[in-house]
Amino acid sequence: MDQINRSPSRSRQPEPIGQVPILRKVEVQGLLSLTLVSALLLGFVLVAGWVQWGDAGAFDETILRWFRNPADPADPIGPFWVEAGFRDITALGGYTVLSLLTLLAVSYLLIEGKRASALLVAAAILGGTILSNVLKFGFNRQRPTVVDHLIDVHSLSFPSGHAMLSAIAYLTLGALLARTQRNIVTRTYIIGVAIFLTLVIGISRIFLGVHYPTDVLAGWCAGSAWAFLCWWLARWLQKRGSVEPST
Repeated sequence: MDQINRSPSRSRQPEPIGQVPILRKVEVQGLLSLTLVSALLLGFVLVAGWVQWGDAGAFDETILRWFRNPADPADPIGPFWVEAGFRDITALGGYTVLSLLTLLAVSYLLIEGKRASALLVAAAILGGTILSNVLKFGFNRQRPTVVDHLIDVHSLSFPSGHAMLSAIAYLTLGALLARTQRNIVTRTYIIGVAIFLTLVIGISRIFLGVHYPTDVLAGWCAGSAWAFLCWWLARWLQKRGSVEPST
């Protein structure tokens, strides 16, 4: 009788515990957030060093003069409605509007029964406000004198409080609102609006002559870093069950 050669069945062996793929252990989104926060903080440090010990003055003055009539530093470029529009836009990054938005967002979360989330949002924006003022007093940079100011200002210049706080508030609230949506297009739109508002508010400060461009760059970097750090903290607390999960 012919013998039938049969290869032994190969049963799938479980992966050794010590060799589980690294991506199963590492929180990829947390890693990306940490990388982004580090890059933004590095950007802030570089801009601050440029202002303190470099030659940022020539760059700042050149950009400020781009927005003014070469024959008259008190006259901004464009028709009157452009100046009026930037005056309205810059108010979106002021304490009054941001405080009102924060109050409304926190109240909504409390009504929804998300007390931990409400506390986190309030702490993120309040903490960012404190950090902004500490940085201003630490660097003690005076407001631009290259061109006339088109609105009244009384605080220090570096970093721009409007740029920093609008990044903190709008990115934080935008991320919060986006996480309630399942449609990726809707979520992208919400985040895009938050980024757009942050950028246009910063540009308005330069147009109105009340901040150097480097003030605004530093404000964007510091504010975005703080917002992403708070977002990462919120995700970590959600996984631990300390903060209510999003939709």
